[in-house]
Amino acid sequence: MQPEPTDALQRAEAFSEVDRAAVYRAIETRRDVRDQFLAVPLPDDLVRRLLRAAHNAPSVGFMQPWNFTLVRDPQKREQVWQAFDRANREAAGMFSGERRDTYRSLKLEGIRKAPLSICVTCDPSRGGKVVLGRTHNPRMDVYSTVCAVQNLWLAARAEGVGVGWVSIFHERDIKAILSIPDHIQVVAWLCVGYVDRLYREPELAVKGWRQRLPLEELIFEEEWGRACER
Repeated sequence: MQPEPTDALQRAEAFSEVDRAAVYRAIETRRDVRDQFLAVPLPDDLVRRLLRAAHNAPSVGFMQPWNFTLVRDPQKREQVWQAFDRANREAAGMFSGERRDTYRSLKLEGIRKAPLSICVTCDPSRGGKVVLGRTHNPRMDVYSTVCAVQNLWLAARAEGVGVGWVSIFHERDIKAILSIPDHIQVVAWLCVGYVDRLYREPELAVKGWRQRLPLEELIFEEEWGRACER
């Protein structure tokens, strides 16, 4: 017979079928929004719920290395868009032929159109020089911050809010615009706003750039490269 939970413990029973389905629906229908944002401000209490979801993410050594800089000022967002545009033109030159045409066809106006941007950063100094769980892999703080991004994204999907992750910029440009200290790492620039439509499949799959890989090909058993027989 299992002991009753104490003040520090809670029961770990499975969710109800309805709640479980809602979690999987949020995961399976989450999409990266690049352009389809509506010009509708997000209520402060909703933004707080999204940030709370992000802050509830797991972190190695419970170091909680993240910070969230909210950017609503159109002038500042335009500065970021200009930095993105410079990097985006560089990126376009890295592709050739049909792929370059497809890349240029992508509408990447989220920085300008979304009413809110969130710069998610990682502070590797939080928790001190020696952090439980990071002793042999110094990247665990960044991995933890990415968990916070995913939490926010799934919560946003449940709220009917779109999120777009912008990664095409030089970090030094974003740091200069937002006065971010040198030792802080920029992990994600998130464009956040209401949307009325989402792609049924990831946009790059819709445009034929890439398709979702078969899960069966990605599962190994006991050692690298050995196919799972179950």
